[in-house]
Amino acid sequence: MLELEILGSPPLPVEEIERLAALAAASAGIEDGHLAIEFVDARRIAELNREHRSADAPTDVLSFPVDGADARVAGPRELGDVVICPEHAEELREAVVHGVLHLVGMDHEADDGEMLALQRELLSW
Repeated sequence: MLELEILGSPPLPVEEIERLAALAAASAGIEDGHLAIEFVDARRIAELNREHRSADAPTDVLSFPVDGADARVAGPRELGDVVICPEHAEELREAVVHGVLHLVGMDHEADDGEMLALQRELLSW
């Protein structure tokens, strides 16, 4: 079972966030594990973006994987954290899926469009 911790004030129903996170994780064959999704303001996401990506501006979503894509762990995985700034996200459902896909090892900056195609497919469900 995927255990999801939601922090901050979610702008979407919790059930919708849970469904989207589970879909994104399941697309990588992950059905057991833990992840957190936090909703923050522009100031906080700008701090995180500066600290972790050296980008001095707010962004929509950041992902912080823990176990990594190729983790071989006994029992449930610790997938990591997704941080979303609703104020900078065009589409919140997309931000949730996008962030979780990064946690399971996908990277749209390094693939040939597979991650964004999968993201579109999952959101169409």
